[in-house]
Amino acid sequence: MPKSVEIAPGHYRESYGRYLEDFKVGDLYEHRPGRTISETDNTWFTLLTMNQHPLHFDAEYAKHSEFGKMLVNSTMTLAILCGMSVSDVSQKTIANLGWKEIKMTAPVFIGDTLYAESKVLEIRESNSRPNAGIVTILTTGKNQDGVEICNFIRSMLIPKTGHAVDDKANY
Repeated sequence: MPKSVEIAPGHYRESYGRYLEDFKVGDLYEHRPGRTISETDNTWFTLLTMNQHPLHFDAEYAKHSEFGKMLVNSTMTLAILCGMSVSDVSQKTIANLGWKEIKMTAPVFIGDTLYAESKVLEIRESNSRPNAGIVTILTTGKNQDGVEICNFIRSMLIPKTGHAVDDKANY
C-alpha cells in the first residue's frame, strides 16, 4: 500500500515498497490488480525477445498442437508475475539477487487473467552491506480460475529504514 513520508513540515511524498524491517517470515502479500493477457501483448513480447516458436504467434500452427490454441510466452508470464509483486515487496530493492526453482505449472492462454501472491520465506542481514538485508520470497501466479500457473523463488537486497534511494533523493 502506498504511504506518505513527511519530507518537510506539512509536506508529504507518496512512498511505495517496504524496508527490511517491514518483512516478517510467513507474511503473504496478495498482489493486485490482476493482468489480462491480450494477443498483442503476447505477440509483441515474443517477437521482441526473438522467440520464434510459432506456438506463441501463429494461430493456425497452434490449433494443431496439443493445446489447440496459442500459448502465452512463459517468460512473459514470469515477467508479469514478478512485476505485479514490485509495489509490495521490491519497490525499494537495491538489487535482485536471483531467481530459482522457476516452475511453469499450467499453460497460460490469450485472455487469461493472472494474479500473484508472494510469501516471505527468509530474511537475513547482509554480510557485506550493514544498511541492508536479503529477503527471499516465493511468488505464486494463478489464473482467473484459481489454477496455479507458475511459481518461483526470488531473493532481493532490501535497504533498512532510512537507506533507500527515495529517502535521500530530492526528485
